[in-house]
Amino acid sequence: MTIHLSIMLWLPAATGVVALLLPGRAARWAWLLGTLLVLAYAITLLADYDRAAGGLQYVTDEIWIASLGIHYALAASGLNLVLLATTALAFTVAAAWYTWDDSVERPGLMALLMGLAQTAVMGAFMAQDLALFVIFFDLMLVPFYFLVVIWGGPDRRQAVLKLFIYTLVGSLLMLVGAIVTGVLAADGGAPSFLLSDLADNPLATGPQAWIFLAFALAFLIKMPVFPFHGWMPDGYRQMPVGVLAVFTAILSKVAAYGFLQVAIPLFPDAAVRFQEALLILALASIIYGSAMAFTVTNARLILGYSSLAQLGFIVLGIFALDTRGADGALLQMVTHALVTVPLILIVGLLARRAHGSEDIRDMGGLAFRAPAFAAVFLVLTLALLAMPGSANFVGEFMILLGVFETKVALAIIATAGVVMAATYALRLYITAMLNRQGSDTDSREMTFREALVVVPVMVVLIALSLVPQFALRPAQDGTREALAAARQVQAGGSAVAGGGLEARR
Repeated sequence: MTIHLSIMLWLPAATGVVALLLPGRAARWAWLLGTLLVLAYAITLLADYDRAAGGLQYVTDEIWIASLGIHYALAASGLNLVLLATTALAFTVAAAWYTWDDSVERPGLMALLMGLAQTAVMGAFMAQDLALFVIFFDLMLVPFYFLVVIWGGPDRRQAVLKLFIYTLVGSLLMLVGAIVTGVLAADGGAPSFLLSDLADNPLATGPQAWIFLAFALAFLIKMPVFPFHGWMPDGYRQMPVGVLAVFTAILSKVAAYGFLQVAIPLFPDAAVRFQEALLILALASIIYGSAMAFTVTNARLILGYSSLAQLGFIVLGIFALDTRGADGALLQMVTHALVTVPLILIVGLLARRAHGSEDIRDMGGLAFRAPAFAAVFLVLTLALLAMPGSANFVGEFMILLGVFETKVALAIIATAGVVMAATYALRLYITAMLNRQGSDTDSREMTFREALVVVPVMVVLIALSLVPQFALRPAQDGTREALAAARQVQAGGSAVAGGGLEARR
């Protein structure tokens, strides 16, 4: 079978256009069918990818804007392979959630916006041209702006304005940094924004520093990581549940992926220079996020602050600049997405049973009257707290192992985040499921439709827990290549890499 990444990339947007033209129920099913086709394409890509050969495969490289040296360059690699499949699965689950939710008005418009969002996310993962990456990265936010404004909570306009301002600042800085990178790398010759060409022509140490900081700020805001999370509490409260599930699980991973795909390979001297600062930010995010998750009572915010802590672990693994830490960070990106999607949907199901309240103090009493619901929630809770035997545990263990190899003191402090995760995760489960039933709580079992949305993701998570090498094996070559230049700088060598796009195929 010949695999064309452009088909996979643009199919979600095309599906959204078709759904927009169809009436309500037909629009929902067209949207779901389109996401299932993308998921099938992603699974085929996983199966067909030559892990032994590694590198870039299924390459599309066409000149887009010749005068600026911008290419329409796409490829699959060890870095993005599993993330593309995870993205396809998350958007499929969101489509299924809204397919059976008749309360959502204008489903065709929602399908179009979610389709555009999926195309932008997958484009950022596939892009092998810096300008193309920046375009897709910035476009991701636009559909979510309208998704929140149209279907969000009562205070949605203030929340989305804060989100837009935060991310716009970072995105503009990244855009300027990308332009300057292309100009300086050309050095008066023909410009090229291909990532491989830019890596072969590293910038001087001075420009690297401020350009790296521009990219890092954009990524840290989008994730978010403490203290750049000011948009997060309001944004999490106001987003529709299905939209929030995708936003939390996937968009933050594009930012983390950006460090491995763009910032560290292109600016290795700056990555080494600011390594400790980013490790300290990651550690602060772990401690702060864990502490806040233990103090708030809104179930959404518990998961939001939990994500803040987990993203801190991911940044910690990346900037250990150790291959085991980076492998763990990439695995953690996948497992965190697979945990947060069903957990956020479970919060939505709990709120339905608590007549709209998302405060865990208004829940309770479900464990005995809804044992299947309680069992599913328990499995996901144990994964959230990284119970030994879970894929989340493997990711965190590899991250901490990588940090122990480089920064022992920071690794010891980071282990406190593991203990705190157990505290807030069990508090969420016990209060929502085992405490005395709230006076206005409807204790009913999970329906077949609800299970059909949540359980398949849990099954994938369990399978990944049993065979974590499925995600780790293709990622290992990608993380080694991403860190190669920075590790050379650490060793006192040259950051210049050889190859180009053709050599990386």
